[in-house]
Amino acid sequence: MAGGCSGETAKHITESFKASDLIITPATTFKEKPDPSGLVFGTVFTDNMLTIEWSLASGWEKPYIKPLENLSLHPASSSLHYAIELFEGMKAYRGVDGKIRLFRPTLNMDRMARSAKRATLPCFDQNELLECIRKLVEVEKEWVPYSTAASLYIRPTLVGTEPSLGVKKPTKALLYVILSPVGPYFASGSFNPISLWADPKYVRAWKGGTGDCKLGGNYGSSIYAQQEALELGCQQVLWLYGEDHQITEVGTMNLFLYWINEDGENELATPPLDGIILPGVTRQSILDLARNWEEFKVSERYITMSDLTAALEESRVKEMFGAGTACVVCPISKILYKGKHLHIPTMENGPQLTTRFLNKLSDIQYGREDSDWAVLVS
Repeated sequence: MAGGCSGETAKHITESFKASDLIITPATTFKEKPDPSGLVFGTVFTDNMLTIEWSLASGWEKPYIKPLENLSLHPASSSLHYAIELFEGMKAYRGVDGKIRLFRPTLNMDRMARSAKRATLPCFDQNELLECIRKLVEVEKEWVPYSTAASLYIRPTLVGTEPSLGVKKPTKALLYVILSPVGPYFASGSFNPISLWADPKYVRAWKGGTGDCKLGGNYGSSIYAQQEALELGCQQVLWLYGEDHQITEVGTMNLFLYWINEDGENELATPPLDGIILPGVTRQSILDLARNWEEFKVSERYITMSDLTAALEESRVKEMFGAGTACVVCPISKILYKGKHLHIPTMENGPQLTTRFLNKLSDIQYGREDSDWAVLVS
């Protein structure tokens, strides 16, 4: 329930907030809703937010839904100095039937609890937070775009707020959730394949680190490499790891390769969750779907750049794509590696499988297909 957090708390301390204690004092003035087709990711926010305070002394306070406002933080707050913070990314979708759905939100709650534990931030009951988020989306339901090419992005965040420069577990924290309507990930509304820069000089994550948690520090430290990729004419970084140049993630997405493997089998492969890979919700969903189809081998396995280059030379690569909440799936057409442009024939192959995953997941998210992965908000 509490994400495996230690339970050495005295009984008078509130171990988790409760959605039934939610105090709702919503905004009385409303911003104009934007046109979903012109949205830039994460720049427009809804009228209200959810906030829940925590302290070591008294545990969790009551949750509040209140007008979106600036935070008031002490300049010594631990999140500002030592990146003691984490976040989640999920979406609410307005279906073709007008109903609003969340997609596998318990996976986000589980991951958030794991991140909290790793960041020494307080645990909470995941079901209670999910119910608070559901209530917030209900309050803001008119902000969920009336479009099957847009959605309402949900950003739960947990930050250390202790006013101390000591490098230690914080005794104060703030959990908050903000909402942002987002348009289609691809501006043209169609599949635009991306080009990647693969260079081992920058590493996204390492064994024993925090790469498997959604901590802001993982993202802030990746921007420098991303800038270099752009300067070299590529759109994203293909993150490599180790002496053998293992392929790990692409930008902020998980990575999939559909190919004929070394044994001549059709295989969908993605790197295993060995501590340096973020356990993505879209990643898990693609694996679950593919295993359910039973049409080709599905593997969580290591893939190196030499595996990939050999397969390209032997024309064994069919499709390669990134997967994440923002874009669902994102086809890959080119990799710049050791000064050479490697052509990935994703688009020449349809891309049949990439498109199939996109359509299947979109059908569930927008209510065209019934699934227990979709949780109704209203």
